[in-house]
Amino acid sequence: MNAVVQTGYGSADVMEFREIGKPMPGDGEVLIRVLAASIGAGEYFVMRGTPFPARLVVGFPKPRKDFVVGLDCAGVVESVGKNVTSFRPGDEVYGECRGSCAEYAVAREGTIAQKPRNLSFEQAAAVPTSACTALQGLRDYGKVRPGQKVLINGASGGVGPFAVQIAKIMGAEVTAVCSTKNVETIRSIGADHVIDYTHEDFTQGGPRYDLIMDNVGSHSLSETRRALVPQGVHLPSSGHAGVGWVIAAALMSVFVRQQGSPFFALTTGPDLVTLGKSIEAGKIVPLIDRTYPLGDAAEAFRYLDEGHARGKVVIGVFTSTSTRSSTGMLIDS
Repeated sequence: MNAVVQTGYGSADVMEFREIGKPMPGDGEVLIRVLAASIGAGEYFVMRGTPFPARLVVGFPKPRKDFVVGLDCAGVVESVGKNVTSFRPGDEVYGECRGSCAEYAVAREGTIAQKPRNLSFEQAAAVPTSACTALQGLRDYGKVRPGQKVLINGASGGVGPFAVQIAKIMGAEVTAVCSTKNVETIRSIGADHVIDYTHEDFTQGGPRYDLIMDNVGSHSLSETRRALVPQGVHLPSSGHAGVGWVIAAALMSVFVRQQGSPFFALTTGPDLVTLGKSIEAGKIVPLIDRTYPLGDAAEAFRYLDEGHARGKVVIGVFTSTSTRSSTGMLIDS
């Protein structure tokens, strides 16, 4: 099968399109014929090999042989392993798998769900990791309640648009922080207020918030928490700020009334079902910046490396040309 294999750590040049063996599902696993995948911050960190713990999973001093990149996928069940009861060949699914940037990939039964009927495969592939991160952060760690004031810093990246929409579903008053070019897009998905960070700093006076989900780490911890109410919740969810920033966030929570610490989300079947219901009801729309064919995955990583992606970057396994969109609907560039 064709796949995108990571041969080292560094720039997008470590991504190699090659033919490797087709995987086989084990006990409790499903083999998926991948029709689309998406890449984001997790794949970026793996490509760079930083933070260092990424190498402990992928391989040291270089990725293990035939390491296929990608986690998020959408496709059709090809076959199932022993004891799989929820899926059968022909089912259209989305979720997390091992090595999604390939024609076939294996997923655990508990990390996939039936694809929302109103989404294309490209749209569905944009959902799993980012949407589960937003959902679990706001629901399980932040415990957002109706009427609370929530700020999403980094509202136009991979996690941010889902966080804006999910916080609105939970009844919050949502303020989103993004750049000028993304203001109208983020407002269109439901943000009550949008702050253009090129003109305004949300940490310098102004409203205080019950919860801040920080997807970029663009301010110091003390600056960010200055924008919280005395017993507010701070949810740092970005690896971009470095390990030191994450550790400091955890330690600071010990000494202040404001709560919050870095959290780690998992893609689960039940949460994908929950998200799917909201998607089919039109309450959540995935935002896709660009989609690339599998053979051009290195170019997708180069674009991701620039740090300006609006929403998700998608790999269409059988897509022949690159496309761009900011609405989740794929259009010609």
